[in-house]
Order: sequence, then C-alpha cells, then structure tokens
Amino acid sequence: QVQLVESGGGLVQAGGSLRLSCAASGRTFSTYFMGWFRQAPGKEREFVADIKRNGALTYYTNYADSVKGRFTISRDNAKNTVYLQMNSLKPEDTAVYFCAARVSAVSEYDYWGQGTQVTVSS
Repeated sequence: QVQLVESGGGLVQAGGSLRLSCAASGRTFSTYFMGWFRQAPGKEREFVADIKRNGALTYYTNYADSVKGRFTISRDNAKNTVYLQMNSLKPEDTAVYFCAARVSAVSEYDYWGQGTQVTVSS
C-alpha cells in the first residue's frame, strides 16, 4: 500500500504562510488522486483541497470555501510529492493537516498520512 508522510507544519502568526508537503512511496504516485484534510481541536475532519485529473490527464483542483483564494494544492509527480501552500493564515486554520490518496475521483480516500500540526496565533 502507498505510504504518505506529511511535513512542513509549525507555529505561525496570523497572516503568515506555510507550505505543507506530503511525500508518497512507490513509483505509482501519478496514478493517485490526492487531497488535503484537516481536523481542528474538538472538531470532525474536514475537506480542504484536492487535485484530480480527467481522461485527458489534465489536472484540476477544488477547495473548501473557507480556504479558497488562500490555499493552493499542487503536485510534483517526479518527486512523488503533493503540496499545500497556505497563505494569509487565520487562527481558525489551526488543525492537524492530513494528506490522503484515492484511486479515482469517486473513490474513498483509503490512504492517509500521520498528520502535521499547524498552529496559527493571533
């Protein structure tokens, strides 16, 4: 099974930026559909962003309304890595961030990383 390892979390002041990375094992990374989720203290896990492709191998992205315009998801297949660039961070962005993988755009996310903590202070 694919292994996912997140990194890049930390403590940042409101308005600052962080870039999260998720490194995947194996040589089939380009075949997976990747997403980012987060879980805030006392809250359920929520969707943040994902990156998908159609039959023509064109990648497209989707974002939760709460992060749209501030976060950017991208991937580098040569490095087996997906990124989440987070700008204009707010205290409500504080959460453990997880990357996840699925085999198609309509499948469940069955592969998860261990999570990386993001804390945004005011």
